[in-house]
Amino acid sequence: MAHTLGAMEKSLWHPVALTEAVVHAPLAVQLLEQDLVLWRDLAGQAHAFVDRCPHRGARLSMGRVQADRLECPYHGWQFEGDGHCAQVPAVPDFVPPPAHCVRAFAVQERHGLVWVQLQAAETPLPQFPAEDDARLRKLNCGPYDVAASAPRIIENFLDMSHFGFVHEGWLGSRDATAMERYGVETTPTGVKATNCKVRQPQSNLHSTAAADVHYTYEVTDPYTALLNKLPEEGTSKDGWYESIGLFICPITPESSRVWFRLAVADFETADAQLQAFQHTIFTQDQPVLESQQPKCLPLDPRAELNSAADRMSVAYRRYLKSRGISFGVC
Repeated sequence: MAHTLGAMEKSLWHPVALTEAVVHAPLAVQLLEQDLVLWRDLAGQAHAFVDRCPHRGARLSMGRVQADRLECPYHGWQFEGDGHCAQVPAVPDFVPPPAHCVRAFAVQERHGLVWVQLQAAETPLPQFPAEDDARLRKLNCGPYDVAASAPRIIENFLDMSHFGFVHEGWLGSRDATAMERYGVETTPTGVKATNCKVRQPQSNLHSTAAADVHYTYEVTDPYTALLNKLPEEGTSKDGWYESIGLFICPITPESSRVWFRLAVADFETADAQLQAFQHTIFTQDQPVLESQQPKCLPLDPRAELNSAADRMSVAYRRYLKSRGISFGVC
């Protein structure tokens, strides 16, 4: 099946690495079938280039950072943070013209991640409102490399009717699979599901009993989704609630790199314990996600069957179509 990459995907901001993974040494990553190299200058500014030297095509990620320049491993050409070649060692007196450059991309850092935009546009970063809530502690989980399209992974995150089967004994049970009707609405940045309620045996790390958990789900970008999760009073650690952001890097139409951003009121539990709970849940999802056929998400409403429990999934598919997304869908 032929896949296309439209201008819309290039204009979006995409997560490509954890902030702490981008250091002074070059780091190879992939985004939308494009090989990139990330590195930091002495001031700590992150940069993203095409991972190909314009001289003879060697991978720049095999090179090294010399002061504030990225050096090619083949002939030692050095590139400034804006991509311009500053030095050709074999010809020391040569002053490289502007055309001697490697393609550089815009970079931002937010939500504990480095974000890259392949095509310049006035596009905002995906929203995660809990990021600026000082009452909540933030930490990241991942990355997870998944043999599934980014939209398939987002849709799974929005789906509650699989809890009793994929997450039996954790987020759901087979004797309580009926779903109450929930609301779906459009927002300025995507779609939102409200008044979602699920009976869960263990809704979080500190659950002490089964609880009715109230969810709000929101898609704020084609490859980003959020949830707010609040157990009923008296069934969890006092004052506990959380917000989770799902941020996905679409590597190819059928493979993705995934991070979760947790925002929780728990400041005592070790990072590793909180991450382990999220790891358990996602690694229950992963084999099912990787089994789905087709791997890309069908946008034709006749391609797969739906029930009333799938209202958010249907709304998400319509949203992707309205945004002109062509990468990871079919």
